[in-house]
Amino acid sequence: MAIEEKTQRGTYELLSGNYSAACGAMLSRVQVVAAYPITPQSTVVERLSEYIVKGELDAKFIPVESEHSAMSVLASASAGGARTFTATARQGLALMHEVLHWAGRGRCPIVMAVVTASLGPPPDIAMEQDDAPGQRDTGWLQFYCQTNQEILDTIIQAYRIAETVSLPVMVVFDGFIMSHTYEPVFVPEQEVVDGFLPPRQTKYKLDPDHPWRFFASPGAVAGAPYMSKLRRRVQDAHEIAKEVTKQVHEEFYQHFGRRYDIFECYRTEDAEVILVAMTSVASMAHDVIDEMREEGKKVGLLRVRMFRPFPAQEIAAVLQNASKIAVIDRNISYGRSGILALELRAAMYAAAKKPPVFGFIGGVAGLSLKMENIRYAIDYSYAHEEPEGEIIWLGIPAWEEQG
Repeated sequence: MAIEEKTQRGTYELLSGNYSAACGAMLSRVQVVAAYPITPQSTVVERLSEYIVKGELDAKFIPVESEHSAMSVLASASAGGARTFTATARQGLALMHEVLHWAGRGRCPIVMAVVTASLGPPPDIAMEQDDAPGQRDTGWLQFYCQTNQEILDTIIQAYRIAETVSLPVMVVFDGFIMSHTYEPVFVPEQEVVDGFLPPRQTKYKLDPDHPWRFFASPGAVAGAPYMSKLRRRVQDAHEIAKEVTKQVHEEFYQHFGRRYDIFECYRTEDAEVILVAMTSVASMAHDVIDEMREEGKKVGLLRVRMFRPFPAQEIAAVLQNASKIAVIDRNISYGRSGILALELRAAMYAAAKKPPVFGFIGGVAGLSLKMENIRYAIDYSYAHEEPEGEIIWLGIPAWEEQG
């Protein structure tokens, strides 16, 4: 069947980011959903429960008393061979932290939507990106989306990737800015998705009828020689995941006609300053880049889509051709700088050319990140040979300046 014919099989629907995630999970024919609703992700699992009640999705929905329990349920169900899904945000993701390690190091191919928002204190539900990047060392793959269409598509892709490399995947998008904003989204027919994503097949799983196989359980006690090999295998799987992801992206394009990559470049070929960002910040930056190009300034944009594993060598190959790199983070690694800026500085260490990395932080705790903030970051990078510190704040004055 030709690409054009397959891509026309479906309908456009007006969906929020949360509904796009739920629709992607439904089309992926998930079998077990366990969740505890928390703003701003609640409507993801609410919509999934509606699909199940209406008979549109043949799955088991397990309401639990906490996010820790939700991930515990899914780790067990995934180890038993089921295709599993959940969604969470901010404090809920933090409460899962212990079990995220069990799922990641236990090689459970769970897919989870993470709707980024502020961690307390003080308690808040405002937009921020310190929750998902803060879980970067738990063994999960992470993909960051900038449109509702990309959310739906990435959920479907995530199962192919997760079940190929036996690692869990976070599909991350901005709370409220994306989770509650509606866009036209093309929803493919179930038959088309089935042709891309077959039922899960697993060689090793927990099986009460064959208890001798329990030695493969992620909960089994192991000595240091064996356990150290398992640690290396998790890292090996992450390194393999980059190539698997590229292959899945190509097959997705052949099947659905929409192309994705582990990162995306916009007008970077001759750029003197390249802005690096994720999610909705990158979306806003496109217009700023176009305006500045019209003024004769050679600027470009690199959007990071895959954050774990981090494609350091591939990104460095693009960025080393620029004179300066500007990074906008909506998070803080306290005591250091923005998390994406940290990753880029490390990535550029081994590059042949090492342009200075200007690390900007703005739009945290619900503070609006505006186009003029993005413009300021690029103008500042143009005007300075080196950054004046590891953090350059966008619209956030020092405490003594706040009055």
